[in-house]
Amino acid sequence: MRQQSFSFSQQTWQRLKKNKGALFGLIIIALAVFISLFGYLVAPDATPNADLQTVEIQAKKPGFSQLFLKIPDKKNIPVGWFTKLTNGEAEDFRYLPISAYQIKKDSLVVNKYIDDDTSVVQIYSINALTNWHPKNLLIKNIVTKKYYLGTDKFGRDILSRLIIGTKVSLSVGLIAVLISLTLGIILGAMAGYYRGWIDEVIMWLVNVTWSIPTLLLVFAITMALGKGFWQIFIAIGVTMWVSVARLIRGQVLAIKELEFIQAAKALGLSDTRIIIKHILPNILGPVLVIAASNFATAIIIEAGLSFLGIGVQPPQPSWGLMIKENYNFIITHNAILALVPGLAIMLLVLAFNLLGNGLRDAVDVRSESTR
Repeated sequence: MRQQSFSFSQQTWQRLKKNKGALFGLIIIALAVFISLFGYLVAPDATPNADLQTVEIQAKKPGFSQLFLKIPDKKNIPVGWFTKLTNGEAEDFRYLPISAYQIKKDSLVVNKYIDDDTSVVQIYSINALTNWHPKNLLIKNIVTKKYYLGTDKFGRDILSRLIIGTKVSLSVGLIAVLISLTLGIILGAMAGYYRGWIDEVIMWLVNVTWSIPTLLLVFAITMALGKGFWQIFIAIGVTMWVSVARLIRGQVLAIKELEFIQAAKALGLSDTRIIIKHILPNILGPVLVIAASNFATAIIIEAGLSFLGIGVQPPQPSWGLMIKENYNFIITHNAILALVPGLAIMLLVLAFNLLGNGLRDAVDVRSESTR
């Protein structure tokens, strides 16, 4: 029987598929990526930042339904499909919560919803509502919305903000990991390959950075750069490079003494080519593992900073910011408003940790051969 040879990546994938925990984490991450890319297409509230506020229905429990009258508002400028996909599109209507309505000749009489026991009678011209179209089009102006996860203290749809907030968490993780990997790989490879004073300077910088508490360092960088979406990327990425640099340095120290590296030096290959073409590809496994771990760490740090008010700023949705806005409901009648984003953070972080553990086992060929 002919034996089929597999590349390293194929062998890694075959081993990874056998790990149910890693496969579960990979599925959750793939689902989160899909939601972050197409969130505005699947979210019930597709307005920018899912910020459609209806204060009359604030802090409602999951499954709450409300009848609305759509009142034509100022015409918004149409946006392209790409802008709609990435930033959403503003509504051309104002949503008025109502508890009942009836048609009287050319007028629509509605009971504006104030709370469960209070309503106010208001009268609207049917012609104005339908833009002078036949009355049978009025039915399009009366809709029922269901809030599957309830509403927050501003009357916004929790499910929509949870969906749109996925993009923030994944974006922070991705950019922070790219920054930390770039700095960590470059400095770690230089320290491990050249040794001497270069190694001493880089490791001194690593030790100094490591001695400062992560959150304190992030606070300092955030305060220097200002509060905002992009500042938080840089702040988290710059604080996480030290773990990558230490790992890369150790891996390079071990590999640079192997025979194929000595042969490359004997052939007169440049140091840059040896590092890029021969050393770094052989330490890809540990890099993937620490990248997954740093991704999870970045998500937690971003959520913590947003909770403290120095991360993502409202009205942009962030899971940490959602907890901050609704945490006071934990001790009242509607704890789910703060628990849902917390569970989302926990699930995504767990997914990255499970994937990281699975990658560690999948790329460890020695442990596979000893079984």
